Amino acid sequence: QAQLVESGGGLVQPGESLRLSCDDPTTILNMYTMGWYRQTPGKQRELVATISSDGTPVYADSVKGRFTISKHNAKNAVYMQMNNLKPKDKAVYYCMKDLDPGGYVEGWTPRWGKGTQVTVSS
Repeated sequence: QAQLVESGGGLVQPGESLRLSCDDPTTILNMYTMGWYRQTPGKQRELVATISSDGTPVYADSVKGRFTISKHNAKNAVYMQMNNLKPKDKAVYYCMKDLDPGGYVEGWTPRWGKGTQVTVSS
């Protein structure tokens, strides 16, 4: 049973858009950094975007200007608007919850959802 639940993936053509959602019913989001990662077969999972507890976003160069990460703390939800999707964006996208930078909890490891598939094809 995944602690985080992603949704919003699908099949789109290049140039189209999707909005991913990640729901965390168990924690208070403003205590954590949230992020989106993606992975393709045979490749390591790579960071797409993160948003810190104070709302500061960070983006991978490959998506900068096209993707926007946001969150709604009261709903315990994080979103990623993905515009101008490209074939290279095809991947399984995973939601991640981590401690804020500099935070320390003994034994802590990042939490992950099960992923949502994004396919970009003409």
